[in-house]
Amino acid sequence: MKILFSILLILFGWSAACSQALYSRSFGNPKHQPIIFLHGGPGSSSVYFEATTAKLLADKGFFVIIYDRRGEGRSKDSTAKLNFNEAFADLSGIYKKYNLRYASLIGFSFGGLIATQYAQMHPGMVRAVVLCSALISQQKSYETILSKTRTIYEQRKDTTNLNELTAIAQLNPRSFAYRTLVFRHASANGFFTLSDPDHLAKRIYATYKTDTLINSYLRNESAVHTFWQNENQVNIDVTPILNSLRNANMPIFALYGKQDGLYSDEQVSGLKYLIGNSNVKYLDRCSHTVFIDQQSLFLSALSTWLKKAK
Repeated sequence: MKILFSILLILFGWSAACSQALYSRSFGNPKHQPIIFLHGGPGSSSVYFEATTAKLLADKGFFVIIYDRRGEGRSKDSTAKLNFNEAFADLSGIYKKYNLRYASLIGFSFGGLIATQYAQMHPGMVRAVVLCSALISQQKSYETILSKTRTIYEQRKDTTNLNELTAIAQLNPRSFAYRTLVFRHASANGFFTLSDPDHLAKRIYATYKTDTLINSYLRNESAVHTFWQNENQVNIDVTPILNSLRNANMPIFALYGKQDGLYSDEQVSGLKYLIGNSNVKYLDRCSHTVFIDQQSLFLSALSTWLKKAK
């Protein structure tokens, strides 16, 4: 019995240490419905959501928690593995730190892969999953990027980049080189940004230059490589998990931008078929950062969906 008690103390202490080492912040009344935001990456941060949208969402009647995963953003840790198991442990640590029995999870971009897997592992702890520009099938997104960039280069008669796309297609799609080159072309063609933001989005983006919170953030540039070294599941499809969660009656919602270069109309249509057309918002004048590009619609949709899921 003493041995078991000692083991439990060690495990609790480790989990508490993990949560204390993470940068986190809460907004709103702790008695309100809890929401945890899971940022993109690997190597990114919750700083943009924190600086622009977290408090506004809390003002809708939610208890909103943001945090940076271990080794990412403000949660600096040179020993972090940045793999999925570590991400799951960090999220469990956040639940413990804020004394949460359950929460809804917003999975943004890469954070969607963490949110869906965590919901499958701990269904009693997840009230609802919100996919926000979230990766579902990594390979389908890679193929979407390659297809869209090929069209652009063909229109430009850019033989150099067309030849590079052909070379990329010959690489192992699970390799670090494949992922790096695909996303390099996505970034070069503005697939993560919106060329024609509306007035509100322009105003929010204009604050980036002067916002002290955003300017305090340094991206972990080695994070993707570290993830590839320490994680076997580097190219996954969580569609079967979403199907399982849906069959278990877990509410799943999704917001995507029509100008987001990571997703095709077919991918979004497939998601509508899977989780229900009314549970998906496919927004115009909106790219990857949905909570900024269409902030008002983002807040309205979450408020409507999650209050029904309570």
